[in-house]
Amino acid sequence: MTNPVVTDLIGRSNRLGADPKTTNYAGGNTSAKGTDTDPVTGEAVDLVWVKGSGGDLGTLTEKGLAVLRLDRLRALTGVYPGLDREDEMVAAFDYCLHGKGGAAPSIDTAMHGLVDAPHVDHLHPDSGIAIATSADGPALTKEIFGDRVLWVEWRRPGFQLGLDISAAYRANPQAIGVILGGHGITAWGATSEECEANSNEIINRAAAYIAENGRSEPFGPRIVETLAGQERKERAAALFPVIRGLASTDRAQVGHYTDSDVVLEFAGSERVGELGALGTSCPDHFLRTKVKPLVLDTAPDAPLDEVVARLTELHEAYREDYRGYYERHATADSPAIRGADPAIVLVPGVGMFSFGANKQTARVAGEFYVNAINVMRGAEAISRYAPIDEAEKFRIEYWALEEAKLQRMPKPKALATRIALVTGAGSGIGRAIALRLAAEGACVVVSDRDTEAAGRVAAEIGGPDVAVAVSLDVTDEDAVADAVRQGVLAFGGVDLVVNNAGLSLSKSLLDTTARDWDLQHDVMAKGSFLVSRETARVLIAQGMGGDIIYISSKNSIFAGPNNVAYGAAKADQAHQVRLLAAELGPHGIRVNGINPDGVVRGSGIFAGGWGADRAAVYGVPEEKLGEFYAQRTLLKREVLPEHIANAVFAITGGDLTHTTGLHVPVDAGVAAAFLR
Repeated sequence: MTNPVVTDLIGRSNRLGADPKTTNYAGGNTSAKGTDTDPVTGEAVDLVWVKGSGGDLGTLTEKGLAVLRLDRLRALTGVYPGLDREDEMVAAFDYCLHGKGGAAPSIDTAMHGLVDAPHVDHLHPDSGIAIATSADGPALTKEIFGDRVLWVEWRRPGFQLGLDISAAYRANPQAIGVILGGHGITAWGATSEECEANSNEIINRAAAYIAENGRSEPFGPRIVETLAGQERKERAAALFPVIRGLASTDRAQVGHYTDSDVVLEFAGSERVGELGALGTSCPDHFLRTKVKPLVLDTAPDAPLDEVVARLTELHEAYREDYRGYYERHATADSPAIRGADPAIVLVPGVGMFSFGANKQTARVAGEFYVNAINVMRGAEAISRYAPIDEAEKFRIEYWALEEAKLQRMPKPKALATRIALVTGAGSGIGRAIALRLAAEGACVVVSDRDTEAAGRVAAEIGGPDVAVAVSLDVTDEDAVADAVRQGVLAFGGVDLVVNNAGLSLSKSLLDTTARDWDLQHDVMAKGSFLVSRETARVLIAQGMGGDIIYISSKNSIFAGPNNVAYGAAKADQAHQVRLLAAELGPHGIRVNGINPDGVVRGSGIFAGGWGADRAAVYGVPEEKLGEFYAQRTLLKREVLPEHIANAVFAITGGDLTHTTGLHVPVDAGVAAAFLR
């Protein structure tokens, strides 16, 4: 049975974590102290339950808590070797754990265990950090809170900070919490309800003070007007692949686009360059956003080639500046530089582009920079924004403990950071391909003429951080351009394109109408051409290479009866593979094809009448068509959608780096379709 103390802690944590004015994803931590039974002695033992390393308050469960014995944790004060060696104490937390399982203790565990209050919250609210990063922070804390909330000078999170807060708590019994210079807030209470109320009191009183006393236009006047909605989206889609390519110079990144009013106001303000250069302050902010953003300084409607040229110049200057920052502060023991590309790019009049190793990381980086904007606004409204200095930022960014956390992360999947667009992905082969690419780490744009089917597949994959659904009729040139734009705005670009959309009508030459011919060629020959052309623009703009895959057919080679329009369209696709491989190779873009045999089970084409027609041609019952196809192969095996998906992954998964212009048969061996 769950301890009631834990139940209350989880509830409080989830409420605090769900409120964006309180903290952001994975930010802050909470704790509760209580008693439980020692499984060895059967006696009551005093414990502290605290959110573990890497957890998120809004989604916290009991499994995300670290559970430690208070007597052992507090006994660490007797062996604390001092500030220069305080990192050693994190390893010591493991010797204080109670029971089996649970999360790894975080660096903030000391703060929660050493403060005597039964319940403690450590949070990163925008209003609290605004006070914490104000040049007049100590005086403002006194003015706003009197002696009810104390000021604690900046100190890097760790054991000593826990001792500092504990000392402030003991010396000031009237206090409900502290403002941590440059960082955030910590509050406490005798009950879970009181602790939560105290946290909210600090946050709300700080916000009210800023609102009532802050000056207007703390960022200066707006000097760049925001582009109108559709124009802004189109400019963002045009710039995103270029920016993503630059931000992926050291390692490939996924992107997220934000054009909220908060971002557009800051990006278009007179002081965006000045304030942006000061960087963020709260460790949770700059660990995700880097010390500062790259800020574009061209007009939002300037010619695209001029903007791209300027972005390239600013990116190189940013990299040089970041390398200088690293070299100024690195010591012999510092981890190697992790990459000099920006994580946040601000484009006045257009919005913010944030980047990370996956979509969630990129999105969260953007959310944290919005927090940083709010912090700067608050601090500049009532004082002067004064974040922690550069040396302290470096000490946290290249902290040995942070490096160890990064090294413990699982190895990325083969398609991590790759963005795939699959046509006809609402069912059958396309669905199987989308699922397989996502399982291997890709973000997937699930496109289909059947919007509802595409939506179901995207939801099956896992939702907007890994897959988005896009309505797409591949025969419509404007629809193709719009679908690609939507995919770019969702993830930052495109790396892997699968031309899978298709249909078939089984008719003899004499029965095939011009409309039958045009329909099949429009979907497969023209449709593949349109999708390849539009995505190639993105692939070239990114400068990161990429893959285009055509799901052709053995019928592009094999001459079967009553199949002239379909076979000719597939032959067109097959030759597009060769033509585009030759043309796009200089850009590092590989173009390959896959030639399946008839895929009956799970196929939208076969379910739509093609199966019945082909069964009639071959004189077998429709339900036996898959078996019939299998028996005419060398391996006597039926081809299923997942076999085509396997081939797509085999070509794009990283081993066949020097293969382009290839057609891979996935037909269980149809000798008449052997390539010659």
